[in-house]
Amino acid sequence: MSPLILPAATGALDSDTQVFVLVGFLALVIPILFVCVLSGPERDRINDFYTAGRRLKPLRGALVLSGVYLPAAVVLGTTGSVAVFGYDGLFVALCTVLSLGVLLLLAGPLREHAGYTLGDTFALRAPGPGARIAAAVVTLSVCVPVLVVQLSGAGVTTTALLGVTGPGPEKTAIVMIGALVVCATVFGGMRGAVVIQLMKTLVLLGAALTVAAVLLHRFHWSADALIDAAGQGSGRPAGYLRPGLRFAASNDLEGTLDFIGLVITVVLGVACLPHVAMQLGTASDGATARRTVRHTIGIVGAFCIAVALMGFAGAALVGAPAILTADPGANSTLLLLTGELAGGSSTHTNGALLVVLVSCAVFLTTLAAVASITLAAAGAIAHDLYTQALRRGRTTEGREVAAARLASAGVGILSILLAVWVQGWNVLFLTTLSLAVAASCLLPALVYSLFWSGYTRSGLLWTLYGGLGCTGGLQVSSPVFSGTPSALFPEWHLDWFPLETVVLVSIPAGFLFGWLGSVVGRQDGKGGQGGSGRPRTRREPQVTEHDRSA
Repeated sequence: MSPLILPAATGALDSDTQVFVLVGFLALVIPILFVCVLSGPERDRINDFYTAGRRLKPLRGALVLSGVYLPAAVVLGTTGSVAVFGYDGLFVALCTVLSLGVLLLLAGPLREHAGYTLGDTFALRAPGPGARIAAAVVTLSVCVPVLVVQLSGAGVTTTALLGVTGPGPEKTAIVMIGALVVCATVFGGMRGAVVIQLMKTLVLLGAALTVAAVLLHRFHWSADALIDAAGQGSGRPAGYLRPGLRFAASNDLEGTLDFIGLVITVVLGVACLPHVAMQLGTASDGATARRTVRHTIGIVGAFCIAVALMGFAGAALVGAPAILTADPGANSTLLLLTGELAGGSSTHTNGALLVVLVSCAVFLTTLAAVASITLAAAGAIAHDLYTQALRRGRTTEGREVAAARLASAGVGILSILLAVWVQGWNVLFLTTLSLAVAASCLLPALVYSLFWSGYTRSGLLWTLYGGLGCTGGLQVSSPVFSGTPSALFPEWHLDWFPLETVVLVSIPAGFLFGWLGSVVGRQDGKGGQGGSGRPRTRREPQVTEHDRSA
């Protein structure tokens, strides 16, 4: 995000209104964080720390899963995509809902064979430390870049809310926000994450519906008038509701392939993110997990409709050129729109309340996403690497929970340092990389592990490491990494791969690696477990016996 973000939402407000906004913001956020910490497990039980006791009912679980599915990238990025790219942005919003369809197919089998991490699921097909180490490596490769992006954006948004800009205040905000999230995760565990996700979803839906109602009232409740005004405000009315604006700078073939790749990345990548899979573990059984996902589809679908309306209003009231001037990534659209609806420097009390509501929603969105992702990364380190790979399951619950809390702090501190380091860079590359790795490594591994009787340990390792290497190599060789003005390193020229999205190559490669590794492993007699039909029924690791008896 650009440091120019939110000039209309906060920077143009008078000082008294800014104080009102800040007080209202703190009055809502601080109690939520306090409740999050207090809701943590009373005893050091890993079942509580990782899964909140597996007691979430479908509706409550759906509200929590909706929070997991609606990070800042969706709330801010998709709204901006609709405002700037019209049809292409709408399709990206639709992809978020479609990815829940993929998750619905995986939810039942994944929950029935779920442990605490993806490493537990993979270990049912391929026992031993190798599978857990590979799963942890891929999990961290997905989670850490996303954490960096979330914290970097949070620093910009928070300083804009306070009416200050610049690298110094933004880095300070990153450290403070990161410290808050680390504390919430360390003391709250999954129960704390559930509380903050639940509150985030309620506040976010309230903010989105309020903004949608205000803007529809501005256009006399006429969706046609809103869309017509959006086309005029986009600066490209003829092509606004036609496909192709998102990759208009590419030639026809590359632009089409990039758009298809973007759709596949969102649909398949989001469904396989480690913290999404971990959230399914809070359901009591597979049937409950499926009902949870069905309810989530309705909630996320309703929010995406609101996102479309807010994106159109951003183009109509702020204008796509003004949005791109303030923030080339268009992530500031929602906040700029809020400032416009609030009245700018002439903001009255109702307008200030609207700014408070939207600001709290955006801030909680970032906090909730960071908490869930940090917990997934900590689980990979503490459960897969420490308890299972290093200690071979010979440890106590208290020690594993302590290791998980220490890992949460370590992952959080590392992400904070990286976010401070890359502040001011275009970190779109990191988001693209994380989703591509999830789609290219975790999707093939999950599909094969859950549904293919011939999948072996060799196939799993080939899938995870081969998919990770292929995705990373292609992404580094793409235009989002170097060679273009919007790249992470524009002055470098490593961009021999022509597409910005790599999944059209990396996903088939991941499936191919899994099949080839299984075939070769069986021929060499080193394939490990495989050919036994469905994965073995999951048994809790040694350290969880207390959970089953509790």
